[in-house]
Amino acid sequence: MKKTVLITGASSGFGKMTAKLFAKNGWNVIATMREPGKEKELVGVGDVLVTRLDVQDRDSIGKAIEAGIARFGRIDVLINNAGFGLFGVFEATSREKIREQFDVNVFGVMDVTRAILPHFRKNKGGLIINVSSGAGIFALPMISLYCASKFALEGFSESLSYELASQNIVVKIVEPGGVVSTNFGKRSGQEALRNASIADYDAFVTRMNAVFAGLREERRATESDVAKVIFEAATDGTNQLRYVATADIVPLVKARRETSEKEYIELMRARFRQRRSE
Repeated sequence: MKKTVLITGASSGFGKMTAKLFAKNGWNVIATMREPGKEKELVGVGDVLVTRLDVQDRDSIGKAIEAGIARFGRIDVLINNAGFGLFGVFEATSREKIREQFDVNVFGVMDVTRAILPHFRKNKGGLIINVSSGAGIFALPMISLYCASKFALEGFSESLSYELASQNIVVKIVEPGGVVSTNFGKRSGQEALRNASIADYDAFVTRMNAVFAGLREERRATESDVAKVIFEAATDGTNQLRYVATADIVPLVKARRETSEKEYIELMRARFRQRRSE
C-alpha cells in the first residue's frame, strides 16, 4: 500500500522539491500552499493533491487534512516545511512582523501538528518531520527573530518526540543551512526593506552584510540536496531525531555541540566583533 505525505509550504523551495521527490518515488503527496490556484508544476504529477493550507488559518489546516484523507485514505507522514525569515536588527523590526515570524514558524507548526495527531493516533503511528535550520542550533546577528523561532521549534520538536513516542509517533528535525537555489534569501531581503532604519546601526549592518555575502559564497548545496535528506529522514526506519542537511553549517554545528561554551562563544564573537575604529 502506497504511503502518503502531507507537506506544508510546497509552492516553492524545499517544499516543492520534496513534493516532487516523494511523488517520483511512488508516494501519494498532499502538496499544500497558501495559493494553490497559482501552482502549475505539481498539478497532474503522479498521485499529487495540490490543496490550500495557510498555517495562519486554522480552518484551512483541518480542511487540507480532510481533503488528503478523502483522496488517499490516510496520511503517514507530515512535513512541516512552511516558514520564512526576518532579516535586520531587532530594534528596527515591528512588533507585527515579530508576531508573524512566530505565527508561521512556531505556532503554525504547532497548529498543523495538533490537527493531524488524532489521525496518527487512530492509525497507531505516524511520522512528523519539522524543517528547522542551522539558525536553530547557533545564533547569528541580523536574524535574531528567525533564530528565536527556530530555537523554539527545536525545543518543541525534541520535547514532543518524547511525548509522542508513547503513541508510536516519531518526530524528526531536518536542519539545512544556506542553499544556492532557494527563494528564501530573496524574501528575507524584501522583509528587511520594510524595516525602519536606525542610523546608529549603519556601520554594523554594513559589516554584517559583507559577512553574510561571504557566507553565501560558501553555499554549495541545492534545494534538491535538502529534499533528499528529508526523504531519507522519512524512509530510513530509524528514530533518529536530528539530521544536518547541508555541509556549510557543519563547522558551526560542531562548534556548538562539540566544544565548550567558552570556546564556542569566543569563536562566534570573533566573527562579529566590532573593530576599535568603529
